Amino acid sequence: MPLLDDDRLFDAEPKARGVARALYAGVRNLPIVSPHGHTDPRWYAENQNFPDPARLLIVPDHYVFRMLFSQGVRLEELGVPTTDGAAVETDPRVIWRRFAENYYLFRGTPTRMWFDHTLSTLFGIDELLSPNNADAIYDRIADQLTRDEFRPRALFERFNIEVISTTDGALDDLKWHQMIRDSGWRGRVVPAYRPDAVVDPDFEGFSKNLDRLAEISGADTGTWQGYLDAHRQRRAFFKSFGATSSDHGHPSAETANLPPGEAAALFDHVRTEKADSRQRAQFRGQMLTEMAKMSVDDGLVLQIHPGAWRNHSPSMLARFGRDKGFDIPTRTDYVAALKPLLDAVGTNPDLTVILFTLDETVYSRELAPLAGVYPALRLGPPWWFHDSPEGMRRFREMATETAGFYNTVGFNDDTRAFPSIPARHDVARRVDCTFLARLVTEHRLGEDEAHEVAHDLAYGLAKRAYKL
Repeated sequence: MPLLDDDRLFDAEPKARGVARALYAGVRNLPIVSPHGHTDPRWYAENQNFPDPARLLIVPDHYVFRMLFSQGVRLEELGVPTTDGAAVETDPRVIWRRFAENYYLFRGTPTRMWFDHTLSTLFGIDELLSPNNADAIYDRIADQLTRDEFRPRALFERFNIEVISTTDGALDDLKWHQMIRDSGWRGRVVPAYRPDAVVDPDFEGFSKNLDRLAEISGADTGTWQGYLDAHRQRRAFFKSFGATSSDHGHPSAETANLPPGEAAALFDHVRTEKADSRQRAQFRGQMLTEMAKMSVDDGLVLQIHPGAWRNHSPSMLARFGRDKGFDIPTRTDYVAALKPLLDAVGTNPDLTVILFTLDETVYSRELAPLAGVYPALRLGPPWWFHDSPEGMRRFREMATETAGFYNTVGFNDDTRAFPSIPARHDVARRVDCTFLARLVTEHRLGEDEAHEVAHDLAYGLAKRAYKL
């Protein structure tokens, strides 16, 4: 029995399943547009073989190790590096065996679906991972990873990736992107401007980060106008490497639009580290509006990823650093929070602001009505914890009736796990085709129209929204 069923995620009802099959056949082989993700540009620049199955598929993937940690497996046992260099497991085969022993924990999760897809379609393995076959599967993957056709650039081409965007800090020198450019390789890898470290006063080292921003931009970040000029210069630098978007991971969607004098005074408080928690939040909100205004001028698409309580466990942050599975969703307001930004630029059809959420309760109440009327707004796909078949279905059901399909931006995979990119896009295409098939069988959409929408959801919307 194959590991993957051809009809996975399609409706069990025969007529709807038949329509979904036909729709999926028209989009399954479309190129992948990956406009927002966290793969490492160094992979494509150096094009070195990936080291081993564990360090490729387990150690860097917080979806994997957060589940295992919840069941008592220590991150040190999975080879996750510590901030102080303390000893962790370094034998990749031991890590792989530990993962295989606990693979049953992922039953019913999207991680299981992605991982099975990767094993089957990338490595040709059509048996379920278990303790009994862990070593044999490890050996098969390890052998393939030594081959040229499994280097990053070859996989990029094999995955049919048309373009991929990395996420790069405002202080990044983009040297890996420069190396990619200098190599002459034709794969399109572009950066995205992520300025959290220099717009969030709660970010570690914020004051020193502003000093560094001054050094690399030549602007005086001791003044409000100089600070804004520094951002403009960095955004232009990113655009010179093909960037089409900026990305902002704030605790909330709060925005502000203060008069220039008040904004400058607020910056002075923040710059001298005298701001209280309310002022720091207001500054983050002011900077979202400033970034939106800059986007009107330079054309970068503005992405807002709010609502995560980052690094919820201070002890795990201290021991392992950021992005180790302890970012937790929170309730998020959009209607009131975004009003200052929308009052300033929300009716501008030349601006694109893409909204994401970890709070599904706002889909039909807030996000769809906002995107359904403001020309500048688009809805990002289900993100992070909701990047799942169920999450995608809920999104379509709650957002489409008010925002339609064309106020959304298709799918982006938002992943650090490079081999999972085809799996994630395949899941999204199957779920969307299933949703469209239901509309067809309920006589709410013509099948010809459904084919057009399926193509747009899989490919066209992301290209247009992100100007790719």
